[in-house]
Amino acid sequence: MSRTETCARYQPNVSEFLSLCGRNYAHIVTLLPDDCGGGDRWRIEGGFGKLDMALLENTPYTQLVEISRPSEGCRIVPAPRILVRVYHDAKLAEVLSGQQISHFKAVYDYPNVRMYQRDEKYQVNVFLEELLKIGRQATRVCLS
Repeated sequence: MSRTETCARYQPNVSEFLSLCGRNYAHIVTLLPDDCGGGDRWRIEGGFGKLDMALLENTPYTQLVEISRPSEGCRIVPAPRILVRVYHDAKLAEVLSGQQISHFKAVYDYPNVRMYQRDEKYQVNVFLEELLKIGRQATRVCLS
């Protein structure tokens, strides 16, 4: 008697994902300077560390922001760096790319060659939410 198991295909929860992107938007807009233009860089120092931010692209309805967390003294592990698209018309912020991933699919088959999780896109946006917690109680914002 052979028994075959079928694995149910992962179905992303769109409302949960949009809620996460909405929370990320609410956090990130507090960290964006009012009069910032393309190419501007700034550092946010909070109680839990520092964030380096750069505005790469500025259009009427969207912005492309690079966020990294510098790690002083640790050169073995590279600093996390992500690109975030901020949609001001929809009030959403979504991660576009990370360190090793240049574009996220909505769903990955599992297992896969790179061993991405099925909900990798959602997980990276959760990581953004955690990164933005550093700037919640920012003590200093330095523009350069």
